[in-house]
Amino acid sequence: MRRLMGLTVTTAALASSLSACTTDAPTAPPEPPPVHRAGPPLPAGSTIEPADTEPVEPDSAEEPYGSLRPDDATPEERVPEVYQRGRLIVGVDQSQYLLSFRDPVTGDLGGFEVDLAREIAADIFGPNQPVDFRFVDSADRAKALQEGRVDIVIRTMTITRDRQEVVDFSTPYLDANMRLLVPRGSGLATVDSIGDGVLCVADGSTTVNVARAVAPDARLLLTTKWADCLLAIQQFQADAVLADDTILSGMAAQDPSTDIVSMPLRQEAYGVGVKKGDDGMVRQVNSTLERLRTDGTWWEMYEKWFGPYLNSQGPPQLHYREEEPADE
Repeated sequence: MRRLMGLTVTTAALASSLSACTTDAPTAPPEPPPVHRAGPPLPAGSTIEPADTEPVEPDSAEEPYGSLRPDDATPEERVPEVYQRGRLIVGVDQSQYLLSFRDPVTGDLGGFEVDLAREIAADIFGPNQPVDFRFVDSADRAKALQEGRVDIVIRTMTITRDRQEVVDFSTPYLDANMRLLVPRGSGLATVDSIGDGVLCVADGSTTVNVARAVAPDARLLLTTKWADCLLAIQQFQADAVLADDTILSGMAAQDPSTDIVSMPLRQEAYGVGVKKGDDGMVRQVNSTLERLRTDGTWWEMYEKWFGPYLNSQGPPQLHYREEEPADE
């Protein structure tokens, strides 16, 4: 104890002598770092978009086109190349819990969208046929189809008129409402309450444009995948996540210290993305979606993955367009 006291006195005396030898005014403590710079580095590939620096793209006033109805052809006739190959190549996420994710224990892929991919493959090749899953980022979904790296994309891809210019879609397989995920006890309940904070969204998603419109004062943390937004919340790099409730429910299930809040900002309809002009694949996918509606499989899948977290009004309405009759 005597040694500690001596050290304290010596330190105090030294501090006193130093203060007597200087006339500089004390400097103010540095400002605390902004939320996105505190702690660990941002998730890989993420960027910060300063508030109100990018234009808000106007939503198309036109509703998306309807899809193509299934016909009476066989899978071999609709998708001959895929049928001959013997496997379906599907673009998915690997970290979107409840939708499409890799189980950390077994290493297996699971989720609503993974089950849907397997149902589509089963209708082409028969039951228990392996699916070749390829992982694609949100911003890379259309490009993966255009370059032929995948046959279809099942990755929370919202059907919009703009996207229909570059890819084709099935009829919707899942509806979702856009809401907020916040840390429990944060006091945040609406988009307005975020103010000039940090809002996390996945780059390449339709949510980016919505975030720019509804939260013009907020900085946007743009990530390559939605799972990184949950990580950003946990690392105090973002104040909230703006996304569809189907995505947010997976985050809330993984982290019970978060809450889904706010009234729905808009409704989204997810479709299976198909390479532009591949009408046979569109009809093949839609034939599976119709089967899932009629035989109860859609409800089984929904209850399995979202039942504990979300209420559902049932499968989305079929949305087909009128087609010109084929020439005789």
